[in-house]
Amino acid sequence: MSDSFIQGLFAERIGGRQFGKDTVLYKFEKIKRAKAAAKLAHPDIAMIDMGVGEPDDRADDRIVETLATEAAKRENRFYSDNGIPEFKKAAAAYLAEVYGVTHVDPDREINHSIGSKPALAMLPSVFINPGDVTIMPVPNYPVLGTHTTWLGGEVFSVPLTAQRGFLPDLSSIPNDICRRAKLLYLNYPNNPTGASATKEFFEEVVAFATKHEILVVHDAAYAGLTFDGVKPLSFLSVDGAKDVGVELFSLSKAYNMTGWRMAFVAGNELAVKGFATVKDNNDSGQFIAIQKAAIYGLQHPEITQKIADKYSRRHSFLVEALRSLGFAAQKPNGSFFLYTKAPKGTSDGRVFANAEEFSQYLITEKQISTVPWDDAGAFVRWSVTFEADGLDAERAVIAEIKSRLSDVKFIF
Repeated sequence: MSDSFIQGLFAERIGGRQFGKDTVLYKFEKIKRAKAAAKLAHPDIAMIDMGVGEPDDRADDRIVETLATEAAKRENRFYSDNGIPEFKKAAAAYLAEVYGVTHVDPDREINHSIGSKPALAMLPSVFINPGDVTIMPVPNYPVLGTHTTWLGGEVFSVPLTAQRGFLPDLSSIPNDICRRAKLLYLNYPNNPTGASATKEFFEEVVAFATKHEILVVHDAAYAGLTFDGVKPLSFLSVDGAKDVGVELFSLSKAYNMTGWRMAFVAGNELAVKGFATVKDNNDSGQFIAIQKAAIYGLQHPEITQKIADKYSRRHSFLVEALRSLGFAAQKPNGSFFLYTKAPKGTSDGRVFANAEEFSQYLITEKQISTVPWDDAGAFVRWSVTFEADGLDAERAVIAEIKSRLSDVKFIF
């Protein structure tokens, strides 16, 4: 397609005149293409997909039934704008029941979002001016950083390392960055590392944010998915957290409602009000019937516990299998992600320069899809959301992974 005047109209933030001409293939596009090629080359071998990290099951029957009932009601057809009061009250009650957070006002300190990704995308518009800084751990979920950059801000990265339990070293952030920073992004249990935060760490975060007058944005998308005796932990449960931050809770992972797009922002009143103002200029609210179905979910956190139990079981199976193959795999206490160091090569002389090369090898040679991360060391992320209906099917998938990798000796 030849260039038209349209090519000259694109904003510089997405490439300007070069938009659409970039020939660089990014990580997930490489994975997509490698999977397609592997399926063509080996049509008789099923791809074991442990990459994307979307729930493998659908929402609970009772949530689906609530949606169907509410969708049929004439009064639910209207715009919901910044959300129905019933959802906000249910969100506040959920915070109290699951996380022990009893001091959040549903009317002034909670607002719904059409999924947590849009909330992360909108929050920089509330706070970031050109030259302002957003502090982000790496590896991470990059949306907050992308929009910070688009608004003329700067992203400062803090590496997440195994030595620190994949918690950022806040003391390593230069004073100049702290002076210019407005936002600090955190996400625990963490994507991609699976690491969990502690109350002591959150207390450190509150002290840091208070000292430097920075707003904390804690993405708690996986907060309900904990196991092995670890209880769900909210940033807002720590003294002083509401003075310096907001927390995003999503129903996507905790309730198998990924495509439903339902989340909420809770915490500091002014920050929530700012988010509501920006949101009001971006969308007209989620379908009321979906909000009411979500209310049912929030009122039944045992649904999430059942899902977490499944992921815990699968993690145990996967960790055992990977350890038998030489990986230093350690079961996380939350999320559905397992993060392992990538091997440097194989005993037959193959060398992996980075995690991406190892991930490509797994796809093309073993028909196993993972996601590589080379931001702070060479690691791969395995997601236990693979397709498997029941315990026997789960064991079969893990056994197949072990079988496919057993003819290789990895060098770490």
